[in-house]
Amino acid sequence: MRSKATVLILVLTLLGTTPAAAGARTVALDGLSRPVDLLVDKWGVPHIYAANTADLFYAQGFTVARDRLFQLDTWRRRGLGLLSEVLGESYVDQDRAARLFLYRGDMQKEWASYGPEAKLAATRFAEGINSYIDWLAKHPEAAPPEFGKLGYQPSRWQPEDVVRIRTHAIGENLMWEVARAQMVCQAGPDASRYLRSLHPDHEAAAPEGLDPCSVPGDVLSVYNKATAAVTFPKGVAGPKDIADATSGSNSWAIGPGRTATGRPILANDPHRGADALPSGRYVAQLSAPGLNLTGAGEPWNPGIAIGHNDSVAFGLTNLPVDQTDLYVYDLDPADHSRYRYRGGWEPITKVTETIPVLGGRPATRELSFTRHGPIVKVDEAANRAFAVRTAWTEPGSAAYLGSLNYQRARNFTEFTAGMRTWGVPGSNLVYADVHGDIGYVPGALTPRRTGAGYDGLLPVPGDGRYEWSGFYANSELPWQHNPPAGFFASANDYNLPPGFPVVSNYEWQLPYRKERIDELIKSAPRARVADSLAIQRDEKSLLATRLVPFLRNLSATDPDTAKALDLLRGFDGVASVDSAPAALYETWLLKYLHSGWAHAMLPQAAADVLSRTINPDFSLVLASFADPDAWFGPGGAAKRDKLILDTLPLAFRDVAGKLGGDPGKWRWGSLQYQEFVHPAGGPNVGPTPVGGDYQTVHPSFFHPLTYQQIIGATFKMALDVGDWDASRAINAPGQSGDPRSPHYRDLNDLWASGGSFPLLSSRSAVERNLDTRIRLVPRFTSGT
Repeated sequence: MRSKATVLILVLTLLGTTPAAAGARTVALDGLSRPVDLLVDKWGVPHIYAANTADLFYAQGFTVARDRLFQLDTWRRRGLGLLSEVLGESYVDQDRAARLFLYRGDMQKEWASYGPEAKLAATRFAEGINSYIDWLAKHPEAAPPEFGKLGYQPSRWQPEDVVRIRTHAIGENLMWEVARAQMVCQAGPDASRYLRSLHPDHEAAAPEGLDPCSVPGDVLSVYNKATAAVTFPKGVAGPKDIADATSGSNSWAIGPGRTATGRPILANDPHRGADALPSGRYVAQLSAPGLNLTGAGEPWNPGIAIGHNDSVAFGLTNLPVDQTDLYVYDLDPADHSRYRYRGGWEPITKVTETIPVLGGRPATRELSFTRHGPIVKVDEAANRAFAVRTAWTEPGSAAYLGSLNYQRARNFTEFTAGMRTWGVPGSNLVYADVHGDIGYVPGALTPRRTGAGYDGLLPVPGDGRYEWSGFYANSELPWQHNPPAGFFASANDYNLPPGFPVVSNYEWQLPYRKERIDELIKSAPRARVADSLAIQRDEKSLLATRLVPFLRNLSATDPDTAKALDLLRGFDGVASVDSAPAALYETWLLKYLHSGWAHAMLPQAAADVLSRTINPDFSLVLASFADPDAWFGPGGAAKRDKLILDTLPLAFRDVAGKLGGDPGKWRWGSLQYQEFVHPAGGPNVGPTPVGGDYQTVHPSFFHPLTYQQIIGATFKMALDVGDWDASRAINAPGQSGDPRSPHYRDLNDLWASGGSFPLLSSRSAVERNLDTRIRLVPRFTSGT
């Protein structure tokens, strides 16, 4: 029997700890052809050195499992619809929903979509995960504690698991379609103008044959269940009850003519869920002959999606291409197994799924599909059904796996060629290379919609009048190579050139982050990596600087309103943790102003729909303030001022109730906080005060009731292109998902203070900053 000391050393070695404790360890594994060196630096980043790519992806799977096995297992079970197998009958509905959106197409075509290495990479990656599970069977003391707490074992992977799961694709359009239909139902066609600004300029109209009032408010409940995170059983703390929010990102490339070194700089900070741990990115280096990648990727994907090889650097932001539509069908009143299509009745396809259930009989559930996609709701009384069509259930649309095609690129031409098959999510790939080139290449499976008035902004009848006639090639989307400005920035903003023939979407993120990034880059003509890190920390809201002037000339006799006006008159728009005005402004903006504005613009029912939407379009509020008569009607300026004076004291009293009656003692960081919540009961990391809002470059989208940050940039990088060891990164709260690991929370304070660590690429630099050394060897070689 092993001693407790031996067990402790074993666990710490595999989890990562100090060099003195870890030393050098050899682990023998089935499936390797040659030895692999796994060097973990002091920030928890693994650097994997293999003799060939097959062993490299195998070792990547082993290494990710070593740090993130519970996260991997949860992702797989959620995506494949296998939660009930280990958590019980109450998860059957979520499992059924997830199975509706699995990839069910031709696997040969699927693998080919990602390039010649895809099947090998996924196969070896899955085998590597399984090898760690096999190792744990012999060393159960090293297993993540969540499995013991929940009472089940990690599941083994198949290569197809990597590509079949699709419910983690990013997209917001579907919820806007439903909200728009409800608003049009309640207040007429003009109501949709208050939901989102559309670019290029466009008026949404209900397609012929659609009754907007036929779309029920709960039509997406099954879809939302399919795409939801896992909430663990009662008695084990799960994620807080936080509404799903939006995702965004920032990325820019600065050309050599605008940097102090004469080398390009590339920076990227994707915005993902920031309320749970571990983070949605995993940082690593993958090195084998002909391939040397450093950066971050989805933990469940082989390869690196964001980072660099020896020649080129790449970052990405979400390109909000409209890749989903809701279809409405008339069912045959005499036979609900058929729906109307092109003048006839077409049969609904039925698939029976057997879902294993812990402690009970397997559950049998029927899935229904039309030619467009899975049926998510049936209104029996109205003889109506609703289905979702998505680009992300098409071949080649496993999220982010398209990165396998560009990871070997050596120049812009090769990178562009590698992006030709990128499908999901719609992404702006920002580019820089050691030759001094910078650019931007978009990628998205973009539907060609056919049918009069079919713009993707509202649900459409599924009777054959509104179809997708294939997809645009990525080469038909706009791209840039060495732009005249000497830099390129992307922040999910509207980036189609005027008159561009392909309209991939009408709904974009607001322009304020992009405008601020441009402003800051232009202010530093001899930029360094430190300048990009500072931009990523910037918390000035251009929206605030444009809204606040509308209240500077207002006055009030009500004491709370007068104090609120006094506080905001001097607000510089910087939403720092120490800002008193920011505490009031942010509360007013998200909790009171938008709801008040909605009810000033629309009848009650439509305003209620608008008030419930997430990520409100404040550019419309700003436009109405600037041209009040056009929006509020005659006497618009007085109505605008009344809206401000009615809502501002509500926000003031709200903040005073939380922080006290003296505004001089208020701090934005005393309200808004970041807490990484462990999905299976802790330990959590935080709470930590955070600044920013969703219109600042340093982003923070907070829950309006709790002020907990929902969306943020937990991973950031700034790359010195060509001098790779001078690059910087951060990944909060730490690389590991195991609470026993020193890398579980070790980066949180650094992240909260705006710091970063060196993103090392050369082996010599890694050796100088070594934390753990593990040598993985074929089973026939001696080892543990």
